[in-house]
Amino acid sequence: MTALFDEHDRLEVEPTLRELRIPSSTYYRWRRAKRPPCERRRRDTELTRQIQQIHADSAGIYGSPRVHAVLKRQDVHVGRKRVERLMREAGLAGISPRRHGKGFIRRDPDADPALDLVRRNFTADAPNRLWVTDLTMITTLEGPL
Repeated sequence: MTALFDEHDRLEVEPTLRELRIPSSTYYRWRRAKRPPCERRRRDTELTRQIQQIHADSAGIYGSPRVHAVLKRQDVHVGRKRVERLMREAGLAGISPRRHGKGFIRRDPDADPALDLVRRNFTADAPNRLWVTDLTMITTLEGPL
């Protein structure tokens, strides 16, 4: 179809398409398909390859913030939202331990539980007789503490 207009440069596109009963969107889609991709699309393809490599090197753990940080360290100037979009389009996502609903606790099934020395009675008859604490989870490089 595009060859018709390429060969006959005096033909007007819209009236000819109307006469042939071809939607103009079809013609323009065909015309666009023949062009090479623009610079932005080529750069997106290159960035997607880099992002996939970084994601694979992290064993699929890194999400867009960490991937963006790695790209920044490699002197690749790209926006955070662009990294998010390219990862979403490539079907890549990071892994967050909080997202699974299991929490951070990884209990040792062979460990013995601590003894309940106060028998769940947390009232003290005098000061400095009973000390009670609340545990807080701290994330470390080796795992939760």
